[in-house]
Amino acid sequence: MTRKILLILIAALAAGLGLALSVAVFKPVLPPKPLPALTAVKVIDSPRALPPFELQSATGPITAEQLKGHWTVVFVGFTHCPDVCPTALTDMARAQALWDAAELPAKPKLLFVSIDPERDMPAKIAEYAAYFHKDTLTATAAEPQLTEFTRSLGLVYMKVPQGDSYTMDHSATLVLLNPKAEFAGIIRPPLKPETIGADLIALAKARP
Repeated sequence: MTRKILLILIAALAAGLGLALSVAVFKPVLPPKPLPALTAVKVIDSPRALPPFELQSATGPITAEQLKGHWTVVFVGFTHCPDVCPTALTDMARAQALWDAAELPAKPKLLFVSIDPERDMPAKIAEYAAYFHKDTLTATAAEPQLTEFTRSLGLVYMKVPQGDSYTMDHSATLVLLNPKAEFAGIIRPPLKPETIGADLIALAKARP
């Protein structure tokens, strides 16, 4: 009789442990909070992971891992750019000032990637971007890594001969990466700093 009771207690304990384990392993996944209404930023329904990449910055490599935990706006250009790049960086500096002043769980970041590695060394890019905003992330890469990275974002560029030198034609669209460093959306020109700043603040608050 005592053995029978013991067996019942063991079976009940095993069932309880099994139930607890199943709850821990198969606990329901809550859907993410819906994104807020946005004006300047166009977010896609299904973010997609980027192929592995490694960019070079003045302080070391930048991979997807360094871009996780916060929203990132990616802009490609070059330091010899006569108009588009300085205008875009000036506009984005105003947007950056807005989210810098906001109380956020994780501040968004702007990543400026030079598509002219022949002339733009990592230290030079960092110095150039800091003129507009001190917290801008900067990087470049050698070929073919640079082309592979930009194409994964849907961006293009091309070297164009210009007299004895050359210039670079490139996409003016900005790309948005979510806190998982996935392709999550775009920002098309003309850039509206106040609206972009408000959109990124709303995103950071809704899904840090």
